[in-house]
Amino acid sequence: MASDTLASRRGAGSGRTSRHRDADQGRPRTLISPAQLGRPRGKLVYWTVFALVAAGFTLVFLGPLYWMVTGGLKTTQEVVQSPPTAFPSSLHTENYSQAWTVMDLARLLLNTLYYAFGALAFQLVLDVAAAYSLSRLRPVLGKAILGMMLATLMIPATVLVVPQYLTVLDVPIFERNLLNSPWAIWLPSVTNAFNIFLLKRFFDSIPGELLDAAAIDGASPLRTLRSLVLPISRPILGVVSIFAVVGVWKDFLWPMLTLPDPGKQTLNVGIYSLSNGVPQNVLIAALTIASVPTLLIFLLFQRNIMSGLTAGGLKG
Repeated sequence: MASDTLASRRGAGSGRTSRHRDADQGRPRTLISPAQLGRPRGKLVYWTVFALVAAGFTLVFLGPLYWMVTGGLKTTQEVVQSPPTAFPSSLHTENYSQAWTVMDLARLLLNTLYYAFGALAFQLVLDVAAAYSLSRLRPVLGKAILGMMLATLMIPATVLVVPQYLTVLDVPIFERNLLNSPWAIWLPSVTNAFNIFLLKRFFDSIPGELLDAAAIDGASPLRTLRSLVLPISRPILGVVSIFAVVGVWKDFLWPMLTLPDPGKQTLNVGIYSLSNGVPQNVLIAALTIASVPTLLIFLLFQRNIMSGLTAGGLKG
């Protein structure tokens, strides 16, 4: 009888221990325990550290943007004076209108939009085709091809400038000079291993049952891609589109080398070429105008960017 009671107590104790162990496993582990956060001192320390870290990161990321916007509102003397002023003594909004006129930003914006959306069209067609073939068509040596593509991500972009320039200067087989033509911007942008990897990862996450059902219904691989895969791939296609546009928009070195004609230059290169003799406050205003489109793209599509990057990461 006593042994039965002792065994029941041991069983109850082991049951409570297992329940506590399960509760501990389900509880998230943090640097500060919930009991410490519940105390007034713990709350004060936590929120103080959180506020300092948030303010520090905000200052680091938004400080240069604030300095750029306010610099375009100052006079030339106030921009170059030392120590600098945190706030403009008076707002000179005419600097922005002067920058728009003097530096011919309208033409530069149209040129950049033309190059950016042309690169976007080529990337959506060719990168999607490459990713879909590597993901679903399973070509011979497909893994080796993907590995070589990803290996190019380890090479600094500046190392590839010289061979790319020599290729554009005299295209093999065709023997054409692509300088001062949009093809000099479009063709190198197509070879984007990162976008191909993102697209392939998303295509890998599509359930095979959907593609098998389409094949049973008689759909060809091209018809399956056009009617089934692309409609459900809108999140990742949006991310690739944003990356394509922003990549061309922010590029400076490659357009400067391949577009020496002032009438065909992009926004960044054109501002640099026309900066001689322009007051610094007007130049800063022009740089602010050039930065607005990419900032608007991020603010409007930041949720799509995050959802597209995480889409395809989990299968189920």
